[in-house]
Amino acid sequence: MERRVAERLRGALGPLGLEAHAFKVGWYNAVLQPAFHLPYPDDTLAFVVLSTPSMFDKVLKPFVNKERLKIIRDPVDQCVSHHLSRVKEKFPDQRVDVMFDYEMLPSRKPKFLAQTAAHVAGAAYYYQRKDVKLDPWGKKKIFGVCIHPKYGGWFAIRGLLLFPDIQVPFLEQLAPVDCVSTEEKRIELLEQFNFHWQDGRYRDIIEVKERYSEEQKAYFATPPAERFRLLGLSQEAQ
Repeated sequence: MERRVAERLRGALGPLGLEAHAFKVGWYNAVLQPAFHLPYPDDTLAFVVLSTPSMFDKVLKPFVNKERLKIIRDPVDQCVSHHLSRVKEKFPDQRVDVMFDYEMLPSRKPKFLAQTAAHVAGAAYYYQRKDVKLDPWGKKKIFGVCIHPKYGGWFAIRGLLLFPDIQVPFLEQLAPVDCVSTEEKRIELLEQFNFHWQDGRYRDIIEVKERYSEEQKAYFATPPAERFRLLGLSQEAQ
C-alpha cells in the first residue's frame, strides 16, 4: 500500500518540482518531547513534502499569473496549499490530512517540526549542535539546519501529508545521507547558518546539482511585503 501511495504522489508532485518522502509517525514522535508529538498511532503512514529549485518556474510563476487576483497571503504558501489540496483529490477513498510548515497550534507551537520530519524520512540530514564533538560556541544558542544530498540548502520543507487509515508496521526506515561528514565542515555549516545566513553560503556547503535561479534568489531575499511587486502583483492583490 505504501508503495502505491508513494508512486501516485511522485507522479502528482514530481512535475511540480516537489518531492515526497515516506515515514512512520512513530519515528518522528520517538525523537521529540510529547508536546511536539503528532496525534496519530505510531504506524501511521506520512510523507514530508519538499520544494526543489525547479518549483519556482514550474509552479509558482504560473500560479501567480493565473490566480493573481485571488492571492491574499504569501504567494508561495498559497501556491503550495493549492497544489497539496489538489493532491488530496487523487486519493478519493482515503482520508488525507495536510499540515503546512507555516501553521501554528493555539499554543503558538508549530504544528510539526519540519527539519525533524525531513530527517526521520531520510529526505535531508538535520545537522545540529550535538553532531559536533568539539563544540566551539560556549553559551551561544545554535540552531540546526537540514542539508539535502542533491540540493544542499537550496530547498524548503513545505508540509506533511498524513494517511490516518493506512498503517505500515513493516515500513523500513531510510537514514538520511550524511553529506557533511567532517567535523570541520559541520562547524562551518552551523557557523554560516547561524551567523551569516543572509549571504546563503551555508546552502553551498556541499557541491549541489541544482540551486535557485538569480530571480528566485532575489525573490526570497526580498522582505515578504515587497515580494508581490517582484511577481507583478499590485498592492490591491496583497
